[in-house]
Amino acid sequence: MTKTKRGLLSVVAVLVLGASAVSGHATAVSQAQADDNNLRAEIMRKLSKSQFKNVQVGVQNGVAKLTGTVDVFSQKEDADKRVHGIKGVTAVDNEIQVAGAEISDADLQEKLVKAIQYDRVGYGTTPFNAISVSVHDGAVTLGGSAYGPVDADSAVAVAANTKGVKDVVNEIRVDPPSPMDDGIRRAVYRAVYGFTSLNRYAIDPAQPIRIAVQNGNVTLYGVVESQADKDTAGIRANSVPGVFKVTNRLQVAAQPEQR
Repeated sequence: MTKTKRGLLSVVAVLVLGASAVSGHATAVSQAQADDNNLRAEIMRKLSKSQFKNVQVGVQNGVAKLTGTVDVFSQKEDADKRVHGIKGVTAVDNEIQVAGAEISDADLQEKLVKAIQYDRVGYGTTPFNAISVSVHDGAVTLGGSAYGPVDADSAVAVAANTKGVKDVVNEIRVDPPSPMDDGIRRAVYRAVYGFTSLNRYAIDPAQPIRIAVQNGNVTLYGVVESQADKDTAGIRANSVPGVFKVTNRLQVAAQPEQR
């Protein structure tokens, strides 16, 4: 075979290999697009509920992008969980916005404080939850302490399902389970609410004097009518056997909040 023919054959081989590579790349791209389209169809099926009617979906290389609006923050979280659970989705870019009428941070905070105060009424744990609420630009931060994980999760759910809430940050500390602390809680409750000048506070089922206990350390939260009531509550809590320390953070109505 002459040198010229060998050269021509080499060129042909290179061209054939090049065409094969291009064809293989095109096939891979086409398959990736098909996979993304299938994922998008599955995501749309998962989000076929009425609360997601204004949500749009895009998929690229397995990454799902969610846009549009929902009525409350819990629906944004729900959409995220539904999509994360789909096989083949590698990540979720959740850019869904919470729609609805604007409400001021102060009004939203007042609304949430009241809702969370009454949230667990009837379950026997209300006096032992001291959950704080702060709001900034519609984003809610929950802090303080809760008697148990159910109480903490319930407070988060209240916030997440309240219109006007754009985001929820959960910083609630859950009290550790402890039979000793449970005994102290009950004893402090009886000592405080059973005292003549303080028992009127038990009329409201969402009692304003909250009793948090962690490892024998008692903290009192809430709002009372006078300095005398605050001092009395602290003294009564301190009288309970087994209490290591009492931190009295009760606020007196119409007085500046202490930090």
